[in-house]
Amino acid sequence: MRPNLSRYLPILDWGAHYGRSELSGDLIAAVIVTIMLIPQSLAYALLAGLPPEAGLYASIVPITLYALFGTSRALAVGPVAVVSLMTAAAIGEVAQTGTAGYAFAALTLAGLSGAMLLALGLFRLGFLANFLSHPVIAGFITASGILIAVSQLRHILGIGGGGHTLPEMLTSLVRNIDGLNLPTLILGVGATAFLFWVRKGLKPLLQAMGLPAAAVGILSKAGPVLAIAATTAATALLGLAESGVAIVGTVPQGLPPLTLPSLAPDLVGALLLPALLISIIGFVESISVAQTLAAKNRQRVDPDQELIGLGAANISSAFTGGFPVTGGFSRSVVNFDAGAETPAAGAYTAVGLLIASLFLTPLIHDLPKATLAATIIVAVLSLVDLSILRRTWTYSKADFAAVFITIALTLGFGVEVGVSAGVAVSILIHLYRSSRPHMAIVGRVPQTEHFRNVERHEVETRDDIISLRVDESLYFANARFLEDRIHDLVARQPAVRHVILMCPAVNEIDMSALESLEAINARLRDQQVLFHLSEVKGPVMDRLKRSHFLSELTGQVFLSQHLAVRTLSEPPQTDPSDKKGPIHV
Repeated sequence: MRPNLSRYLPILDWGAHYGRSELSGDLIAAVIVTIMLIPQSLAYALLAGLPPEAGLYASIVPITLYALFGTSRALAVGPVAVVSLMTAAAIGEVAQTGTAGYAFAALTLAGLSGAMLLALGLFRLGFLANFLSHPVIAGFITASGILIAVSQLRHILGIGGGGHTLPEMLTSLVRNIDGLNLPTLILGVGATAFLFWVRKGLKPLLQAMGLPAAAVGILSKAGPVLAIAATTAATALLGLAESGVAIVGTVPQGLPPLTLPSLAPDLVGALLLPALLISIIGFVESISVAQTLAAKNRQRVDPDQELIGLGAANISSAFTGGFPVTGGFSRSVVNFDAGAETPAAGAYTAVGLLIASLFLTPLIHDLPKATLAATIIVAVLSLVDLSILRRTWTYSKADFAAVFITIALTLGFGVEVGVSAGVAVSILIHLYRSSRPHMAIVGRVPQTEHFRNVERHEVETRDDIISLRVDESLYFANARFLEDRIHDLVARQPAVRHVILMCPAVNEIDMSALESLEAINARLRDQQVLFHLSEVKGPVMDRLKRSHFLSELTGQVFLSQHLAVRTLSEPPQTDPSDKKGPIHV
């Protein structure tokens, strides 16, 4: 019972060996991540169009539940930029920002996303995320980073605006630029410049000052906190709110509230697709980070259990006043670098955030929204990687098309259209590639038993034998392509008497492909040409034996291509018309 239970509760595994050294590492990591997560949580709530306290609520209980159910020892779960943007885009279609309906929609979206992730994990369907290719993910995240950065410019400028696409945002900025607020601009630009400098300049400065490594690690991650403290103090002392500087205002103190997501059919129906897309993107981002960090310590991450952990985190967010969450790249890397030993570091981080929610929220009353916008801009610009276009263009035009379409549609039509197109393009590219599998006429490398592509190597061939290697499993999408290729080869080579289909890369033959093989066999028989197979894998051969194909095959099934060519090069012993069945060698 215990091993099966620990599969769903990994805490039973690592918790049994938890000691003083793990506690020390986890506490230090928790302090650093808490310092980093407080401003991030506030900022990403702003990005999602929610009150700042929602960011704290979405970071307390969810990260605790992930510590119970997750398998990554370094992943830090909470609000992230891309998911927050997708949340704003999704619920902005069904409710007005700032209304109770908007908050209920955010809770419902988190609940739906959590339920989907949990179901995928319980049914072990994590492989579905593989349908989103890495180039498409990179393109989507790049486009989302651009959208997020542009969406925050209105807060930096102190003007109104909105929109979910790049043209809408830019048009809105131009229309409202006359309302530019100079104090807000100074604060926003100053905070942005400071945060950019902190990323590369603060750590070397602290090291040069001779501070201990632990202090350097904590202080170098506290840049956003310093920016928040400085701009909040300046706003309060100079009364900048009266000059039009938008501030956070009153943030409720207390524990995360108990909330209930809406079950209204219309709302649920409208949010089903966005919830699915958020689940896929969130899981892909999270599992990529988790596996990367786990590999560094030779640890293992279970993707299906990660789905359960993220599902539990999102469901808890729906019932504690939050919005959709996932594992964040930057904070997870910080958590890892700070020495987190177990998921308990996340639970300790939750305690730090809970303390902040209980006692520190009055301190951010005068926090300018421009500072939070600066925090978001600096964080997301690291996600923007336009070099992916150049790399994919050089390596694969099909991947370039997928990336370009994803970026263009995300920027032009919004995140939902962009990620939906990305999934569709990924599947279409896979189908296109597999529908036109690589096939090569092969010949024997002199004085060896190896057979290679005639276009790449100096090899020996025979006019009466066509040896065709297919480098893909055979299924409905490429079966007709194989038929056409073989018939074209036979038509161009009148002397041919044998066609050998070499199958070392064929892992499966579906019913459509089987029917195509039968058609190839019948047509070649009519042309007095024998059809043979070689190097057929065991599972494929087992399935072929359950059909009538082998009994009707005009030729033979050979264990190796060398044996096939050597046997067929000998003088024929029977006439093709008298062939009764295959010889399995």
